[in-house]
Order: sequence, then C-alpha cells, then structure tokens
Amino acid sequence: MSERLGGRTALITGSTSNIGRAIAEAFAAEGAHVVVSGRNRERGERVAGGIRAAGGWADFVEADLDGGAEASRNLADRAREVLGGRIDILVNNAGVYPAPGTADTDEKTFDVVYGVNVKAPFFLTAAVAPVMAEAGGGTIINLGSWIARLAVPLGALYSSTKGAMETLTRAWSAEFGPRGVRVNAISPGVIQPPSPAGDAPNASELMMKGTPAGTVGTPDAIAHAAVWLASDEAAFVHGTVVDVDGGRTTVAVVAA
Repeated sequence: MSERLGGRTALITGSTSNIGRAIAEAFAAEGAHVVVSGRNRERGERVAGGIRAAGGWADFVEADLDGGAEASRNLADRAREVLGGRIDILVNNAGVYPAPGTADTDEKTFDVVYGVNVKAPFFLTAAVAPVMAEAGGGTIINLGSWIARLAVPLGALYSSTKGAMETLTRAWSAEFGPRGVRVNAISPGVIQPPSPAGDAPNASELMMKGTPAGTVGTPDAIAHAAVWLASDEAAFVHGTVVDVDGGRTTVAVVAA
C-alpha cells in the first residue's frame, strides 16, 4: 500500500459496485479513509469490509440520492461525521442510465434521471465545496461520459445529464478553484469486463473495434485516473475533463 492519498478523507457516491467501487478501493489502497456510499446496504458493507480486510480504511454510509437537496446535505453531514469532521475528496459518481428514445421518455423518467445525475451532485457539491474551502482546500471529481460528445441514437436523456456535469465541472472550477478546491471530471468510455475467451464480442466490445485501444476498458482504468486527479501530482489541473475512453472520442475509428 502506497500513500499518495495518505491522511486524506474521501466520499465516493455510488461506490457499491462497478466504477465507484474501483475508485473507493483504489483510494483506500493509496492511504485514504473512504466512505463507500449507495442505496444497497448489503453491497456497501461488503465493499467496505473488503477494503478493511485488505488493510485499508473504509466505512459505509447508506444514501439514496434522488435529487432532493436534503438527501445530499444529509449524506455530506453523515460522511463528515464518519470521516472525523472533514471531506478532502468528493467523487460524484452515482448515476442512472435508462435509455428510451426521446419520444418515449415520460416526465417521471426525465425527472428521475436528472434528479440522480445532476441535482443530487449539484446539491452535494453545494454542501461540501464551501466547507472544503473554509478548511483550506480539497478536490472534487465528477463523472462525465463519452456519449456527452459522441452521440448514440438512444442516449439523449442520459448524455444531456453528463454534458451538464462536464459544464458544472468548469463552472465549479471557476467558482471554487480560487478558494483552494480543485474541480475536474473523468469521461469514461465503454467500461465493462471483456467477454470470456471464446465468446462472441458483445455490443459494447463491437463499439470499440477500430479504436486505438481496440477493446473495452475496465473500472480500474477509471480508478487510476481518479487517484491521479485526487493526488498532489495533479495540483495544477483545474476545470478539465480527462478522457479515459481508449481513444473513442478523439481518434477516427477505422473500420475493421
């Protein structure tokens, strides 16, 4: 275990599985005390327990971030209590991904997706960033998505929320950066475990054919980028979106 984040505290939303879990595990492996947060207590306790078993420092705080300002404020307060009174790093990772077509999207679905993906991190940041600034600084990392810039046919609702988070990254950097709080984002590409050997490629893997990487990424790839952004190595990085997508959005895809 190294100490790139030694002595720091971190709250990672939506960290009971997938990318959020990988970030929580990577932060803890670098010496941070992490709060694993999500709706499913069983999964959350399992993740926190696994981190502790590996020698890290982790606690689970249950939270259903539906977009209500009070839910976000409550999570910030409980996380600070567990973390000894301060949050040094906030990762806004929690999100939902229903993908109906525009004409098939009802108002309830729209409100749920924007509530979880935009309102919840907005009000959580509002509850965390000013306190970070008063304490001398901190780091906020938002999760965007490659489909915020490279559209897919059924992604209008979800991709617009991720576009909002990338815009908020720049706006919050301007607002809080001068007060010592660095704000950046990661834009993941197609992230999932590869198909077992011998199986036909799935749809996600086919989307990565012809890219520089040539295959899907894993949650660990996003976690490594998050560790860098949270560490002092990225002290001069403000208001940027780091693409971790195997070249999907920046390099022309070559047909196989």
